Amino acid sequence: MPLYRYKAKDSQNAIKEGVIEATNEQIASSSLKEQGLLVVSMNIEKTGGLNIAILNRVKEKDVVIFSRQFAVMISASIPVVQALKVLVGQTENIKLQGIVSEIAEEVNAGSRLSDALSKRNKIFSTFYVSVIRAGETSGKLDEVLNYLADEMEKDYDLMHKIKGAMIYPIFVIVGMVAVGAVMMIWVVPKLTAVIAESGGDLPVATKILIATSNFLAAYWWLLIILIVGIIGGIKYYIKLPAGRYQFDYIRIKIPIFGPLIQKIALVRFTRSMQTLIVGGVPVASGLQIAADVVDNAVYRDLILEAKKGVEGGSTISSIFLEHDEIPSMVSQMFAVGEKTGKLDLVLRRITDFYSREVSNVVANLVTLIEPVIMVIMGIAVGIMVAAIIMPMYNMASQF
Repeated sequence: MPLYRYKAKDSQNAIKEGVIEATNEQIASSSLKEQGLLVVSMNIEKTGGLNIAILNRVKEKDVVIFSRQFAVMISASIPVVQALKVLVGQTENIKLQGIVSEIAEEVNAGSRLSDALSKRNKIFSTFYVSVIRAGETSGKLDEVLNYLADEMEKDYDLMHKIKGAMIYPIFVIVGMVAVGAVMMIWVVPKLTAVIAESGGDLPVATKILIATSNFLAAYWWLLIILIVGIIGGIKYYIKLPAGRYQFDYIRIKIPIFGPLIQKIALVRFTRSMQTLIVGGVPVASGLQIAADVVDNAVYRDLILEAKKGVEGGSTISSIFLEHDEIPSMVSQMFAVGEKTGKLDLVLRRITDFYSREVSNVVANLVTLIEPVIMVIMGIAVGIMVAAIIMPMYNMASQF
């Protein structure tokens, strides 16, 4: 969508300037009017638009905040169109601001809220739209919105916690690699040159260090090309259905991190499924939607298999019991939920349990990774020091 740079007056006649994103100038003017601004001038943004668009891309956090604010307004019995128009002024993200304004215009013109949201599938997922549509159909949009906002906040907090915990280890590892590369390419050659000139018999560790350093100094560009090529090849292969499945299968089977990835997939599945069921979405349709939410090809296929089983008269638990990727506890609890008719309650219990498990695993991983990194750094430094200091000590002892 185009960006418009505007100059407007507020209720105190103070001049406000800024940029707004909208389909056309009329919608942009309407959005500013809803914010209590009187447009003085407006021009389409011709320069810098790309940078502004990148900086104002809609993030998951923006959608979470929008959903909470929207849920509060609908619960207060504010009409949908009016709530959306108020949210235009409260939304900080320029891109989302324009999108909400467009949705308000479409709903005001007679479109259903879910239909207007579905047109923006890059911002509002199929899961999100399905829950909203179920709320509209059942006449419980306020309850569904509140529940959706709650679950989105929990999912966002969980993923944010995981990403935050991984920042320190990743930063340290990247720093180690960078420092090691600088040492091997620029520092070590100067030290080993002095050792090599001595003409004495060098230890194996020193010979390996010199050979590695010489290779990196001469062919560092080739190494970069190889790394980029390998990463590009892996990314291309992952885009293929078979490649994606194999990649995700390896992810859930690798030691230490595999169980964590499994638990995250289960949390996302059970939380999404519970939200859909509470929203009034049929079980089979909920399984279809939740299959894409887990973001793992192995679990997606298992969930789709369960969907086919449900449509054929089987139970979810009977399908899950056939696969080792689903813990037996989860399958048994599904069986209880299906027999008692309280599947939504069982799903919440599973979600709460595995959410705590994920938090504990992440905390333990961070605690474990720190000493492991220190040990690796110590070994690497020890090898490098031994490879350099030992020959120098031998040289000094000859005099």
